[in-house]
Amino acid sequence: MGVLIATIDGSIVIISLPAIFRGIGLDPLLPANIGYLLWMILGYLLVSAVLVVVLGRLGDMFGRVRMYNMGFAIFACASLALSLDPLSGGGGALWLIGFRVVQAVGGSMLTANSAAILTDAFPAGQRGMALGVNQITALAGQFLGLLAGGLLAAVHWRAVFWVSVPIGVIGTVWSYRSLRETGSRRPGRIDWVGNLTFTAGAGGLLAAITYGIQPYGGHSTGWTNPWVVGGLVTGLGMLVVFCVAETRIREPMFQLALFRVRAFAAGNLAALLTAIARGGMQFMLIIWLQGIWLPLHGYEFESTPLWAGIFMLPLTVGFLVAGPISGHLSDRYGARLFSTAGLVLVAGAFVGLLAIPVDFPYGVFACLLLVSGLGQGMFSAPNTSAIMGSVAPEQRGVASGMRSTFQNSGTALSIGVFFSLMISGLAGSLPGALEGGLRGQGVPAGTAAHVAELPPVSTLFATFLGNNPISHLLGPSGVLEKLPEHSVATLTGTRFFPELVSGPFHHGLVTVFSMATAMALVAALASGLRGSRRGAGPGGSPHGHDNTQKGKGTWRKAPSS
Repeated sequence: MGVLIATIDGSIVIISLPAIFRGIGLDPLLPANIGYLLWMILGYLLVSAVLVVVLGRLGDMFGRVRMYNMGFAIFACASLALSLDPLSGGGGALWLIGFRVVQAVGGSMLTANSAAILTDAFPAGQRGMALGVNQITALAGQFLGLLAGGLLAAVHWRAVFWVSVPIGVIGTVWSYRSLRETGSRRPGRIDWVGNLTFTAGAGGLLAAITYGIQPYGGHSTGWTNPWVVGGLVTGLGMLVVFCVAETRIREPMFQLALFRVRAFAAGNLAALLTAIARGGMQFMLIIWLQGIWLPLHGYEFESTPLWAGIFMLPLTVGFLVAGPISGHLSDRYGARLFSTAGLVLVAGAFVGLLAIPVDFPYGVFACLLLVSGLGQGMFSAPNTSAIMGSVAPEQRGVASGMRSTFQNSGTALSIGVFFSLMISGLAGSLPGALEGGLRGQGVPAGTAAHVAELPPVSTLFATFLGNNPISHLLGPSGVLEKLPEHSVATLTGTRFFPELVSGPFHHGLVTVFSMATAMALVAALASGLRGSRRGAGPGGSPHGHDNTQKGKGTWRKAPSS
């Protein structure tokens, strides 16, 4: 329940952003407001990526259940504050962004400690099944959030946040009444140096990547922006300082020595690469469906966010079917077979998506999504079980936080990486196609040239948010009021823009999905090298003995401090 609502709220605003911005009286596609739009989506992800290790470590020190319960309470209060936003315009957007950050703190406390609590509570022979249900619930929540956002935004924009309030309250009361500490606590001192350098480094790096999507100085992206370059350099520098400091601090927050355990290192590398590939797929599929396929099939732009969530359900079904089953079977046969085979299926699904046309037959598309969902479900549950079983019991909180950090960071990185690739691809071919198409429908040359020169990110976000880009781009000029009715009907219809952009979009899609395929294959290789033992750590053996001694499937014993 905790990870479901935390992950749903990570994606629920993506689909509902048009309704939210209309509700607070702000145009999300004006260049000055793109920052609000990005931080509404990415603020939650950035906080989740940065804080989960810290909160997992605090769970080891002060009690995982205590941190988990507190997380539910914070999450519920922040959800209430979001739904009561009293401001409008930029102030209203800042209110929502600020309390989304607070909400993310509560969600991070839930996700950072949930896997550790389950690992403590379940014996090794049932742990894969338990963690499988938990992990697949988390992944499914990302896609269910898209569907829930579309449904609730149609009711009222505040309903998008109200839905989390009763769940947060019920979860808070239930967890305080029912959960008990069963794991070992490890009192210690807070690693202030590690906390500060990691937060500054990871936060600066991910924030710079976020701003790299935005146009700057006549360029379609902001990678030449001095602030972006400075953020990247400073963030990487702080992370280097963090890694050096963690090797010299007596009680570090980030147990770098855990990476000497092969199952832990390989599992986290595979999880990071898979999260990047999955995040890129999620956002590209949304744009593909909302901006091209659904309008070509007669769906109005305003309704495409909801229908995109519905048409992506085979992906979620694959998660829900394969996750628990593979988690249960991995308890008996080991994680490597299922996780590696799952990633090969994911790579195959990417290749299939590359092969189908932009205006695809839905049956083929749904089958490819189902295969991808099955593959990700086969990978995620056994991989999580192998990671959590490879460390000592007193380190499960920090290990769970580290695992969540890689997963959340991968999602945040995927947005910067894949959006930049897509924007760069569109920048080369979209302006010419857009100008020619507009002039062909009678739009004056000056207006057509001006519209074609606008940053592709605005056009991309228009399709992402379910707006007709042509209506949005031509509206301020008043041209639509002067053109013949048939030209206006063509320009604002459901086919003009999708047919115009399908060629440039497919070119960018090939680049994006080719990179995602490569990441999935490298992740499969890392998963295959994790070792063949069924148990991987203290308490991780299906036979109840310690498997962390030197031998097949490990590099060395998981350190206890």
